[in-house]
Amino acid sequence: MDSSRRRVYLRSVPPTAVDRIRNVALIGHRGSGKTSLYEAMLFEGGAINRLGRVDDGSTVSDHEPDEQRRGQSIDACVSHLTHAGREINLIDTPGDPSFVAYAAAALRVVDGAVVVVDGTAGVEVHTERLWGRADAEGLARLVFVNMLDRERADFFAALDSLKAAFGPHVVATEIPIGSEHDLRGVIDLIDMEAFVYAGGGRGGAERMPIPDELLPRATEYREKLMDEVAENSDELMERYLDGEEIDHAEIIAALKRGVAAGHLFPVTCGAATRNLGTDRLLDALVEDLPSPQMRGPLEMLDADGAAVEVAPDPDGPLVAYVFKTTADPYAGRINFFRVCSGTIRSDSQAVNVRGQERERIGQLGQPLGNDLEPVEALGAGDIGAVAKLKETKAGDVLCDGEREITARRLDLPAPVMAFSYDARSRGDEEKAATAVRRLSEEDPTLDVHRDPQTGEQIIAGLTQVHVEVLVERMKSRFGAAVELHPPRVPYREAIRRPAAAHARYKKQTGGRGQFADCAIEIEPGEDGKGLEFVDKIKGAAIPGSFIPSVAKGVAEAMEHGTLAGYPVKDVRVSLVDGKHHDTDSSELAFKIAGAMAFREAMEEADPALLEPIVELAIDCPDDVVGDVIGDLNSRRGRPLGMEAKGLVTEIKAEVPMAEVLDFAPDLRSISGGRAEFTMEFARYEEVPAHLVEKVIGAAANGQVGSPDAAARA
Repeated sequence: MDSSRRRVYLRSVPPTAVDRIRNVALIGHRGSGKTSLYEAMLFEGGAINRLGRVDDGSTVSDHEPDEQRRGQSIDACVSHLTHAGREINLIDTPGDPSFVAYAAAALRVVDGAVVVVDGTAGVEVHTERLWGRADAEGLARLVFVNMLDRERADFFAALDSLKAAFGPHVVATEIPIGSEHDLRGVIDLIDMEAFVYAGGGRGGAERMPIPDELLPRATEYREKLMDEVAENSDELMERYLDGEEIDHAEIIAALKRGVAAGHLFPVTCGAATRNLGTDRLLDALVEDLPSPQMRGPLEMLDADGAAVEVAPDPDGPLVAYVFKTTADPYAGRINFFRVCSGTIRSDSQAVNVRGQERERIGQLGQPLGNDLEPVEALGAGDIGAVAKLKETKAGDVLCDGEREITARRLDLPAPVMAFSYDARSRGDEEKAATAVRRLSEEDPTLDVHRDPQTGEQIIAGLTQVHVEVLVERMKSRFGAAVELHPPRVPYREAIRRPAAAHARYKKQTGGRGQFADCAIEIEPGEDGKGLEFVDKIKGAAIPGSFIPSVAKGVAEAMEHGTLAGYPVKDVRVSLVDGKHHDTDSSELAFKIAGAMAFREAMEEADPALLEPIVELAIDCPDDVVGDVIGDLNSRRGRPLGMEAKGLVTEIKAEVPMAEVLDFAPDLRSISGGRAEFTMEFARYEEVPAHLVEKVIGAAANGQVGSPDAAARA
C-alpha cells in the first residue's frame, strides 16, 4: 500500500481496555461495495489520508495483484482505526462464494458484523448465506444499504427485502434524503435530525432540521423503530405506550442491548464511494455493536474436546486463536490472530496447542491492509499479527502452557472442482510443490493431493475461479508457473445390497512364506460415514495384531472400485472369520487378503456408479430466464424454484456436476455477461443407466468431464 495514504501511529503499553475495542467484519454479496465502504471508513477514521478506488486497484483492502486485476476481494483484509475513542479492528471479507473460507474465518474472531447490501438489488443469495454464518457465530449485526446514488436504487425496497429475508426485527435507524443522483444525506430516526452532505470528505455533513416534505415518512419510520426498541425493555415499553418522551441515552442503551442479544438489527444507509453516511455508520458501529467485554466469553474446546468458555480477561492465561495465514515468499508465514484471553507480548514465547510446539513471538503488529504497525503488546479482545512462526497456521491456538485450548472447526463446503496440474518446466517442479503447499495453508477449502490412480497432481477448489486464483498466486508470489488440465468429476462407487466373500492369500518362496485367510461381510453404510470396520472375530481365528491390517487392506481396496476405478463410498465391513499360520502369517499378508476379499464381495454387492449433484443459485436478468432454464434442462438439471430479487431473478436448480463444468462461459454467453451463479455440493446420486457405460468407458480411456458435453457442443 502507498505509505503516503496512511497515518502511522504507535500504540503504547498497556493494551487497549477490552470495553473500548470493537471487532467488526464487513460481509455481503459480491459487488455490494464492501471494499469501497471499508476504504471510506478507514479514511473517516483517519487511518489513511485519501480515498482509493476499486476500479484502479488503489484501495487498502485489495492490495494483491490478482485482486486488483479482477476488481474483487479474494482474501480477508484486516485494518485498525480509531473512532470516538474506540479502537476498531475492521475486516473486509470477500463476497464471492469461491472464497468463503476467508469470510468464515473472519466471522470467528469478530463480535459484530456490518451486512452490506446493494441498494439496487436488495438481499442477494450470498448475503443470506453469510447472515446464516454470522447467526451461527452468535454475532450482533447491523446493515448498511449502499450505492443509493446509483440509478434505480431504492432504500425502502431494499429494506423490505431485508425484512422478508431476515425477519421483522430488521429496522431502519436512518432513511435517505433524496434518491439516485439526487441523494444528499440521511435522516437520523433516533434524534430526528437531518444530515446533509455538501460533498465527500471527512466531516462533510451539515446537521439541520428534517425537511418538511420528508417529516411524515421520517415520523412513520421512527415509530417503527421505537416499537422495536421498546420491546427490549418492559419499563420503556410501558412509558412509550403512555406517550412519555424517551431520551437519547435510554434509546441508545435499549438499542445496544437488543443488538448485542441478536434481537434487533439496525439499518443505516449511504453511498460509500461518495463517503456519504460513513461517519454515521462509524457512530452506529461504536454505539450499537458490542465490545468483547459486552459479548462475554467465547466458546472453545478443552484438551478432551469438551466445550469451555474463555473469558476476555487481559490478566488471564494466554489464549490466541489464529484465523488467517498469509504465505509470503520473503517474510514466510504471517499469522493473524485474536487474543481471546490474557496478553501477548513481543519477544515472548507461546505454545502451539496442535503440535505442542513452542513458538518464539517476534515483533507484534496491528494490520493496516498490507502493512503492520508495530506494537509492544496486545490484550484480550484485540486482533494483531506476527511473522515467522515456524509451525503455526490458520486454525491453530497459541497458549502460554497453562491451558490446552483448541477451537471448533470451521463449517466449510467441500472442494468440488478438481484440476490436474503440472509445472511448465522441470525447473519449476520444486518451486510449484513449495508454492502449492504454502498457499493451501491459507485456504482450508483447497485440496491439494496426488491421485493414487493416475499419479497426477490434483488441485481441487470450490469453483474454477478459486483454482485459477491459486495458480495465479503460485506464479506471482513464488515464480512457479503451472498448467491446468480439464477438471475431473469426483465420481464415486457404492454397493446396493449386502454380500459376503472369503479370500486366502498364500505364497511360498522357499523360505518363510506368506499366509492369510479372512472372511468378510459387507453392506451399504450410513451416508457420509465412509468405511465402518467391525471386528466380529471370535476366539483366536485371527490374532488381534493382524486385524488392523485387514482393515487397512479393505480401506486401500475402497480407493479403487470395481466398476470404473473410482473410490467406494460408505460401506460397513464386518470381519467374521479367518485363519492364520503361526510362522507364515504377517501384517502384509492379511492386508492383501483383506483387499482381495473386499473386491470379491463388492462384485457380488450390486455395485453402482454415483455422481455428485450440485445446487446452483443463478442471478440473471428477467429477459434471459427462459434461456437459462432451457440450458439447465439440457444439462439434466432440476429447477427448484425462482424468486424475484431486486432487478434480477434468482433461479435455484440441482444439476449433476459433470454437466456444469462448462456452465460459466455458456451462462456469460446467454446473458451477455449479466448473470452470475454460485455452486454448492448437495449429495451423490446414481448415474442414469444410459450414461453408466459412457462414464466407465471414459474412465478406462483416461477422459474426464461430462458424458453429454459433446452432444451439447
